[in-house]
Amino acid sequence: MSLDLSDVKRLARLAQLDLNEEQAGKTLDKLNGIFALVEQMRAVDTSGVEPLNHPIAAIQDDIAMRLREDKVTEADRRDDYQRVAPAVQDGLYLVPKVIE
Repeated sequence: MSLDLSDVKRLARLAQLDLNEEQAGKTLDKLNGIFALVEQMRAVDTSGVEPLNHPIAAIQDDIAMRLREDKVTEADRRDDYQRVAPAVQDGLYLVPKVIE
């Protein structure tokens, strides 16, 4: 996938960035470089490669993970929190529409 100058200008407009022609050209080169790198990474055959839980695990087998056990430690207080909200429906906070 590669972009052209009109794509960069459109993205800049959507992001509300003011790019001149030189900046748009540099940005185009950088973005196309990123996309080329992603394509190279996609081309690598990773079948049979086990995912790592930590990058150092590739060279050190006995790494101890310092992650806590995934368990609930707090009481469910959603009703308490939503009781003070201006508008709630089906457990969700209702907010005014801000984008037309």
